[in-house]
Amino acid sequence: MTTSERPLTGQSDALPAVADIVAELAQAGLEVTADPADRAAYSSDASLFRLVPAAIVFPRGADDVAAVLAVSRRLGVPVTSRGAGTSIAGNAIGTGIVLDFSRHMTAVLDLDPAAQTAWVEPGCVHATLQAAARVHGLRFGPDPSTHTRCTIGGMIGNNACGPRALGYGRTGANLLALTVMLVDGTIVDLDETNPAALFPRLHALVADHLGVIRTHLGTFSRQVSGYGLEALLPENGFDVRRAFAGSEGTWGIVLAAKMQLVQEPAHTAAVVLGYPDMVVAAHDAPLLSDFPVAACEGLDSRMLDRVVAAKGAEAVPALPAGAGWLVVELTGDDEAVLAGQTQRLIAEARAGDAAVLDAGAAAEVWAIRADGAGLVSRTPDGRDAHAGWEDSAVPVEHLGDYLRDLMDLLDEHGLWGIPYGHFGDGCLHMRVDFPLDAERGTSVMRDFLVAATRLVARYGGSVSGEHGDGRARSELLPLLYPPEVMDLFRAVKELFDPRHLLGPGVIVDPDPLDASIRLAQLPARAPLSAELAFAYPGDAEGFASAVHRCTGVGKCRADSAATGGTMCPSFQATRDEKHSTRGRARVLQEMVSGDLLATAWDSPAVAEALDLCLSCKACGSECPTGTDMATYKAEVLHQSYRGRLRPRSHYSLGFLPQLARAVTPLASLVNRVARLPGIGTVGKRLAGIDSRRTIPVFAPTTFRSWWSHRDTARAGTAARSRADRLGEVVLFADTWSNHFAPRILSAAVAVLEHAGVTVRIVEQTVCCGLPLISTGQLDAARTNLGETVAALEATGDVPIVGVEPSCLATLRDDAQKLLGGEAAARVGSRVQTLAQFLLSVGAELPDLRGVSATVQPHCHQSAVLGTAADRELLSRAGATARFLGGCCGLAGNFGVEEGHYETSVAVAEVALLPALRDVRGDGADPELSVVLADGYSCRTQIADLSDARGVSLAELLAWGHGLDTPRP
Repeated sequence: MTTSERPLTGQSDALPAVADIVAELAQAGLEVTADPADRAAYSSDASLFRLVPAAIVFPRGADDVAAVLAVSRRLGVPVTSRGAGTSIAGNAIGTGIVLDFSRHMTAVLDLDPAAQTAWVEPGCVHATLQAAARVHGLRFGPDPSTHTRCTIGGMIGNNACGPRALGYGRTGANLLALTVMLVDGTIVDLDETNPAALFPRLHALVADHLGVIRTHLGTFSRQVSGYGLEALLPENGFDVRRAFAGSEGTWGIVLAAKMQLVQEPAHTAAVVLGYPDMVVAAHDAPLLSDFPVAACEGLDSRMLDRVVAAKGAEAVPALPAGAGWLVVELTGDDEAVLAGQTQRLIAEARAGDAAVLDAGAAAEVWAIRADGAGLVSRTPDGRDAHAGWEDSAVPVEHLGDYLRDLMDLLDEHGLWGIPYGHFGDGCLHMRVDFPLDAERGTSVMRDFLVAATRLVARYGGSVSGEHGDGRARSELLPLLYPPEVMDLFRAVKELFDPRHLLGPGVIVDPDPLDASIRLAQLPARAPLSAELAFAYPGDAEGFASAVHRCTGVGKCRADSAATGGTMCPSFQATRDEKHSTRGRARVLQEMVSGDLLATAWDSPAVAEALDLCLSCKACGSECPTGTDMATYKAEVLHQSYRGRLRPRSHYSLGFLPQLARAVTPLASLVNRVARLPGIGTVGKRLAGIDSRRTIPVFAPTTFRSWWSHRDTARAGTAARSRADRLGEVVLFADTWSNHFAPRILSAAVAVLEHAGVTVRIVEQTVCCGLPLISTGQLDAARTNLGETVAALEATGDVPIVGVEPSCLATLRDDAQKLLGGEAAARVGSRVQTLAQFLLSVGAELPDLRGVSATVQPHCHQSAVLGTAADRELLSRAGATARFLGGCCGLAGNFGVEEGHYETSVAVAEVALLPALRDVRGDGADPELSVVLADGYSCRTQIADLSDARGVSLAELLAWGHGLDTPRP
């Protein structure tokens, strides 16, 4: 039996075979996939749950949705609507057909600035709507922490809020009209007009239960649990469109929505109030009702500890003293009045310390808060912490007491969690270390969730404050609501969907909260064979634990390039879930412990999912959970090809450093031969290189040759007189710069000596071995890297400075994982970029005023070493620098290999190529305009795909100092 013919996993065993479902969908002309890698990628969202779908459909419009529903009705197959898959409650997964609206139905259909409204398709990303509105000084009010990737359709499904619900309300309150397709294919338009004539049975049902609804529903602002039937009360105009908000895709399918926009506030102020702990902070939250507060978030100091551990202390702005904080955003039309309100808040708060943040610091704090779900997903000792009780809410006046009792309840159950969230309106987020991989782990979770539900009910609260009930909490609703409310929920559901085809298992007839849990339901599997090549610190079971780091928050789906990030370039280029970090993690999870794929390193589905991973390392630093796909890919390649014949490109590119050393004596001849008609084409085919790529030109004189013959007596009087004033460095003469761009290393020597630094290099030829790592040849890489670390360790304790960021990142990062030991750690700690070193010693900088630099940072530098020093150095030197987000697309060997060219170019089109076109078209003085790219692969991509020429920072600084080097 093939994978595609296996029975469905999860909700129902009575569904038709996968092949039959796919055949029907394909016959209807739909864009559909049941590829094992795709099914694995869509088997989960941001929740604990795993339900493998039969098929995934990517609708282009209403006709496609109608066709899917026709198949659903005919075959009895359930349908689940999905946006970005950021649902934490498990309401974006199902065993039937998953409708992914995020690929095609993504448009802002119309935006009316005067009316302050926008029509959008359900797959429109929140950030896309915000960007369109911002042009007119407008915004969409609610903004969940996933706003960079969540879709408006998903927000309607959950009635999402975000931190600024205090100022703007929930999504439902900002919903003006809906176009909805019901399960029978009928399309209805819902707006402010009373739709009683459209839904007479619903109208009568509500009329018969007015007392029940008024008593139990809509009792406070964050009561999201169950259906929002309070919107159907006569006093609320029988508002079906707003009742749809929070129905979690179980009543109908949204085709389009008209959203209310609002003016951006004229002025904002960010105040941070510091408290001894989060309970004390929560007790102060009710105070805010007397102030013009748009947002108030609780932030635990342990979240910031995680950021510092991952990115260093400089990643966290200075905050008031305390172990817990309220981060408060106030807004107003009058700046002076707002300043007065801000000071009054500080005076009246019971905080031990307080501070008003500037715009930059406020943005950093809000970014940390947005990553909250990932930051609290691991305990300090490396165990997983899970969703499940991550969204409870109580009236804000009870928040302090509720949080105190909740923390006591955690202790009683022997559990751990970090509280944070929307304290201003009583909504609490938390991840709990349920031992789901233990024998009674799900029982521990169930016992706690039942007890916690009884606790929140005592405070008049809700098990869901914005994430929806989904599979995580629907079973708990009878502990919140009396039977007459539950019966009413069922009656309403069956008016809309009598056969329970839409989102089954949610709210009505719920799946058990401990069924289909990803870590607990999976069958026991034989461990993967072979000894692991990398170390996986903090992951108890090595690779198998590491791939489960991904909690599905989906930050890898965001347009990170727009905000200066990189993750995930292959998803940005393809818009394909399996080519996101999260999608790949789901596929690897199936390989490790699922039943959809074989437990084998060389699984075809795994190879398919990893093929377009650029190994950019961005996920290792930008993913809040630290999912490190570059390492996982290298490990899989290493294990898959161990003792087997590899692809040609693994040999030609993986061993290119060794090849470069071998042909150096014949460099001129090799270059001439490579240019002969047909020779280059044949050579590229034999090497597994795309024919559209250029063959690198070997320098006639390597840097090492230049260095060995250099007349130090003529190195410059100024340099000699200032030598040793700022100490000495070891310049790492990497393979790429040594053989293909020696001018850059020479420029670095000139800059360092001009600063008064003595430059040394390692006498023997050394290489970081990155090509061997990226092609998964880890035994050879370990040997190579071990020799390099030993040679560098022998140079003492002086800084190691380099000009090729990928090599420096390898010494800082990969060496620790491959080699371990104190020597690798010491060498890694000495590694610095040129900018970092020059700033650290207070070197004199050239006058670069008038220079306009478009900067393409190397992905590995951004991920491992950071670009803060480069930004500061260029700013101090007077240059105007525009740092691009996104990857260049070449990424070492990736963009050179056959089969990757189109993706490589598509990645470059995300940010790099548009920026280069802007440089040509902005009328800047070409004599003062430079494209700055320290990475050899970045400069190669620029040369291959444009008429621009990339230069390094070393060259720019040497030119600025007027040193004897070629002008960049």
